[in-house]
Amino acid sequence: MLYDCVIIGGGPAGLNAALVLGRARRKVLLFDDNHARNRVTREAHGFITRDGILPDEFRRLAYSDIARYPSVEVKSERVTSIKRLDKIHFELETAEGNSFQTIKIILATGLKDEQPNIPNIEKFYGTSLFSCPYCDGWELRDKPLAVIADKNVYKLAKEVFVWSQDLAVFTNGEGRLEAEECDKLLAKGIQVYEDNITALEGENGQLKGICLEDGTLIERAGGFVTPLWSHCNQFAEELGCELNEYGGIQTDEYGRTNVWNVYAAGDAAHIVPAQLVIAAGSGSAAAIGVNGDLTNEYFGD
Repeated sequence: MLYDCVIIGGGPAGLNAALVLGRARRKVLLFDDNHARNRVTREAHGFITRDGILPDEFRRLAYSDIARYPSVEVKSERVTSIKRLDKIHFELETAEGNSFQTIKIILATGLKDEQPNIPNIEKFYGTSLFSCPYCDGWELRDKPLAVIADKNVYKLAKEVFVWSQDLAVFTNGEGRLEAEECDKLLAKGIQVYEDNITALEGENGQLKGICLEDGTLIERAGGFVTPLWSHCNQFAEELGCELNEYGGIQTDEYGRTNVWNVYAAGDAAHIVPAQLVIAAGSGSAAAIGVNGDLTNEYFGD
């Protein structure tokens, strides 16, 4: 079967793209290997009518919506390669050895995070340590918080200050604050620690304190970190897609990349800002772009 569009990635961008294309009666294949970036998150926030929803519940509801449209297929296989057959068609192969052909592709593969080099940080990430204050700042409001970052630490500290003024910044021996930035933080009562972090203390995912190399223990009840991110695969690079200033896949307002018949949506393209609602919206826009282009091509426009 030749599909109108194959969507790679079952996060909010891919799911919403599948919904919109299904409603447009397009033959769609969605690949979802269930490795969403937010799978460690207990609750998702900032999405109107779905504020506080569990990520698994969001996926369940999304698939319930998509199931109403018979032209949308879903496979849990992992795509391993994409090959252009001619100017119009692509062939995709999966780890299971299956191949599929399509006219359009939406890359909604998201990003993968690598946490800072701090012992046991994974025990707290997603429970009391998070990456986005817009997503989780409300739940940590007015608590003694930490900002742990080696890049953009000043920007993140200013953002978190909106939710709590009991704030301490940790550069973990790797980050860098300009002298003027440090002075501005100190003037607002924000503590700054530049030593290496040797341990995080707490239990059941709840942070209680941060231990520094010199033995100092700073009591904190939660906070925000800036993980290093990377693309989940090399598809964009291999296809020749250009990147934007943040390292995401460059697209226009309808998800079109510089490569004919290749579109991108979600965190893989819209790195800043990154929210579930933004990813879902970009998936909808990419789907509209795909459907509009297919329609125009049919009419020879």
